[in-house]
Amino acid sequence: MPPTLFSQSDGAQTCELRHRVEGHLAIIYPDADHAALCDELLRTMRLSETAPAPPPFKNNWSEADALVITYADSIRHPAQVPLQTLHSFLRERLQDVLSGVHLLPFFPSTADDGFAVSDYSKVDSRVGTWDDINALAQDFDVMADCVINHCSSQGQWFSNYLAGNSPGKDYFIECDPQTDLSQVVRPRTSPLLREVQTSEGQRHVWCTFSHDQVDLNFKNPEVLTAFVGFIRLYLDQGISIFRLDAVAFLWKQIGTTCLNLPETHETVRLLRTLVEFAAPEAIIITETNIPSRENLAYFGNANEAHLIYNFSLPPLLLYSLVSGNCKYLKSWLMSMPPAQHGTTYFNFIASHDGIGLRPAEGLLDDDELNALITAMQGFGGEVSWRALDNNQKKPYEINISLIDALQGTLNGADRWQLQRFLCAHTIMLALEGIPAFYIHSLVATGNDYELAEKRQQARSINRHVWDANALNRELDTPESMHAQVLAGLRQLIGLRKKQPAFHPNATQFTMHLGEQVFAFWRQSIDRRQSIFCLNNISDTVQNIALHEINLIATEQWQDLISGQTLTEHTGNIELQPYQCAWLANI
Repeated sequence: MPPTLFSQSDGAQTCELRHRVEGHLAIIYPDADHAALCDELLRTMRLSETAPAPPPFKNNWSEADALVITYADSIRHPAQVPLQTLHSFLRERLQDVLSGVHLLPFFPSTADDGFAVSDYSKVDSRVGTWDDINALAQDFDVMADCVINHCSSQGQWFSNYLAGNSPGKDYFIECDPQTDLSQVVRPRTSPLLREVQTSEGQRHVWCTFSHDQVDLNFKNPEVLTAFVGFIRLYLDQGISIFRLDAVAFLWKQIGTTCLNLPETHETVRLLRTLVEFAAPEAIIITETNIPSRENLAYFGNANEAHLIYNFSLPPLLLYSLVSGNCKYLKSWLMSMPPAQHGTTYFNFIASHDGIGLRPAEGLLDDDELNALITAMQGFGGEVSWRALDNNQKKPYEINISLIDALQGTLNGADRWQLQRFLCAHTIMLALEGIPAFYIHSLVATGNDYELAEKRQQARSINRHVWDANALNRELDTPESMHAQVLAGLRQLIGLRKKQPAFHPNATQFTMHLGEQVFAFWRQSIDRRQSIFCLNNISDTVQNIALHEINLIATEQWQDLISGQTLTEHTGNIELQPYQCAWLANI
């Protein structure tokens, strides 16, 4: 349901909202008229400055939450608009196990499968209307992308910039091509600056990602105000989760990396303040595909992002499962601080993008990364690259469908593909945080070489578009891989949502049971339920002595997945290749 907007209060209220907003603005725009800009932002969000403050450290989630990540048109039917087809599929196949849907950009766009937005205020007519978004929000929490770093070079804003008109005239970043930009961190190998002809002559504009995705100039407060207006529009349309796409690159300052700058963090804090006061159940999530420590900084002091992506999980879990060794995954888990209440992790192992390698930097060495890349290329994957400041390039991400990525080990394909795939998701489901499943993982979609070739884009290998009738036939055929995967994941998600120990903020401790068993312990916030999560990440049988787990002898224990009840005579647990156990007190 759409979040409820606070009504204006007639009673005596402190002006906490104004105090907070002006405090953020003083850091972002030290020379601006903070009071006037605050007034404009509050008007844009339709907020009274005396609106009551949202409760601090509140968790707007539970163990029952799990999301699907999908494009509006990942499933198509010839007689329906794609948003209606998607809604029908989710309602019929997944509504009883999933709570939300991350709907990838559904706005008019000119490139990058939706991430070169040309109009932030409209739904692309090819996929549906705002009515379709509203209908989807009646059944699911909807996450939408706020593509905040850049916009399409073919949109009205950039056309206005070229002509010297507003809005748009001062919305983009111009830079002299002779400027030393060697410190700027890039996620791509394309030239950073694009030459354009404007009404005032030749100029060069900043393009972090591609020349059809021109970076926006947030040093101009008008750009910030415009995006606050879009967030207000999305709230009105039932959207309750806002994904700030590529937000780490938001602020540019020559002579720096232009990544994770203080003004970027403060902008996220400002947006959280505005969103929380307008809709206290709404959520901000930052998409920052960067090394783990920098990513963690976007939690702030529980005053920045509500959720951050666990970007290190996909490459480390993938490496563990194809190498049969979890030492790096275990070390990473031990280093992860528990999220404060009011924040949590967003766990995923596949998405519309590739498997990022930057979050594995400092965790896997070059030889291990190369071994992983070689194995994925053997399974049909591609590699995308990023530019370094010495005119060299470095692997940025692996482009491959997850079902194909897990068809074997570093030694090649084997017979454990299904078990390995389910093991990966069993681990993700049990970890601290909220789990999210890419639509093509839920239905075991393989590499789409034809689409990648057609679009001349490596990422398209994992962006297949299903015919709805064909997909339903596969899912109605019990022996198909698609049906087996969906059935297995439905069972696991259904189990998870009933366990208080799997609350996203429940206690988590790493266990040490060797390098072939990835194990950790979860305990519910009220300490009444404990679950020991044991995962064989190897292709050999593992025997685990129960005395190593330290189960409380006065309680009964059961493996929630297999249903096996442990007795005083159960000396050990035998896990087959890629088998998992959730040992819970009952």
